Amino acid sequence: MARVRYGARTEAEIAAARAASGKLPDIWSTGVVAVWESDPDTVAAVLPPPLKPTARPLVRVAISKVDLPGYPLGAGSVAVAAEHAGVAGWYPLVMPMTHERALTGGREVFGEPKKLGDVTVERDGLVVRAALARHGIAFVEVRGAVGGALPLPEPTQKTDFYFKFLPAVDGSGFDADPVLVHCVRNEKVRKLERVTGDVVLRESMYDPVADLPVRTLVEITVGEKTTDQKGRVVERVDGQALLPYIHQRYDDPQQILDGPPEGSA
Repeated sequence: MARVRYGARTEAEIAAARAASGKLPDIWSTGVVAVWESDPDTVAAVLPPPLKPTARPLVRVAISKVDLPGYPLGAGSVAVAAEHAGVAGWYPLVMPMTHERALTGGREVFGEPKKLGDVTVERDGLVVRAALARHGIAFVEVRGAVGGALPLPEPTQKTDFYFKFLPAVDGSGFDADPVLVHCVRNEKVRKLERVTGDVVLRESMYDPVADLPVRTLVEITVGEKTTDQKGRVVERVDGQALLPYIHQRYDDPQQILDGPPEGSA
């Protein structure tokens, strides 16, 4: 009998796949990062409990091209500074990815707010332009000129906060209590340059980052880095408290409230 490809995998195949995923070499990306201070009330308003705002209302956009062998990937995020249980980190609001493989793994395993989108990172001499776009709208664009090399930072750990959940089958909330995930990234940088430029936020009903205005531009950099990540569930959270924020995850928030049509497949 021919192999049934939707059939069960053997224990050996599962073990081999798990072992291969743990032996990935360093994967380097080239990207632009911009950080700015925004309106403190606005930053606080987008944070679901139990996340809390930090002393500075910072917003960070990271836009990268990742050198995956045979599988080049564009990846980005727009995140706000947040704190939980004494840990300072970032709460991403949207993470556009150019390929489904990067999107599904991050959403289903870590609870990352990934969506398919267009990612642009361009450099022509000293001129740099990077952008994140969805539905034909480049909702954030970073542009400028490279001004010189910066000292390389030491390897560091950074934490992102995610909420992992499943909308309820009957549209009433969640199938189980959502969980808060701390995702710790170990980051190494091999090249870093200062950029003098600006950040442009464009109106989009799907990705309303324009609500987080640039009050004071802190920095723009372009560089090359590699990261690995590990996540852990730190606590279960109150579903009713999270429910008002889950529209952040979807282009059409109504889709999580609609039950499936009768007889649909």
